[in-house]
Amino acid sequence: MTKRNIEILVGLFVLLGLLALVFVALKAANLTSFSNGATYVLTARFDNIGGLKVRAPVRSAGVVVGRVTSIVLDPKTYQGVVTLAVEERFRFPQDSAAKILTAGLLGDQYIGLEPGGDDADLAPGANIAQTQSAVVLENLIGQFLTGRAAEAGTAPEAPK
Repeated sequence: MTKRNIEILVGLFVLLGLLALVFVALKAANLTSFSNGATYVLTARFDNIGGLKVRAPVRSAGVVVGRVTSIVLDPKTYQGVVTLAVEERFRFPQDSAAKILTAGLLGDQYIGLEPGGDDADLAPGANIAQTQSAVVLENLIGQFLTGRAAEAGTAPEAPK
């Protein structure tokens, strides 16, 4: 091989490596979406959204069915209002529930949709009535420690 051919091959290899790096970075940041299908909007209200972020996945049975498009605070109820863009091909019953779940022990948070048993489907723009807020690890630890402290304070003394 000539020196010029080797330089061209090395340049192509570097270019492919950079493209792969950009692809991985976009996937890690949840900025890629390979589904160009139509979506419809649903909203859900939560008392605590934890670390949920815009562009977080919406999953049902582990399958990504949409994305979180916005998160705002309702100034009257002080609840987090989460707007979801769900792919048109996935329809959920009116009595479906939305939960904020965590991927793994300390992973990213996402919305889990659990379908109900109603015959009628959620209309575009509908509000999901049944919601479960995020479980915040710090709150769980605080409750555990508070419970232990209360047990220690009310426990009978050992005989002397």
